[in-house]
Amino acid sequence: MSLQKKQKGALGERIAGRFLFWRGFHIIERNWRCKSGEIDLIVRRGREYRFIEVKYRTTMEFGFPEEAVTVDKLRHIRCAMETYLLQLKTLPKHYQIDVIAILKNSQNKPKIHWVQGVS
Repeated sequence: MSLQKKQKGALGERIAGRFLFWRGFHIIERNWRCKSGEIDLIVRRGREYRFIEVKYRTTMEFGFPEEAVTVDKLRHIRCAMETYLLQLKTLPKHYQIDVIAILKNSQNKPKIHWVQGVS
């Protein structure tokens, strides 16, 4: 992966992290990896966990950012989520996979679309 792509991904994750923080979530993990896949952000609010896939785009050349989350990608996230949950001493009361799609507009201000409960 190119340095520029990594930097854009990190920027998107920072934006998503701030967005979630202002909604009462605390970041537990960033870029959590296992054999099954990677989860961009794992956040918690009380006994609720969210496993977040972040998609950040600066143009609409390839469509909306959330359209890049394929069935295969969701399967990998789901497997990684299950692996993460098995490591916890107590299962959370609620958990789900969300997508945060960020599109930078012409004023350089990000437009955020939060797709909750995609799996």
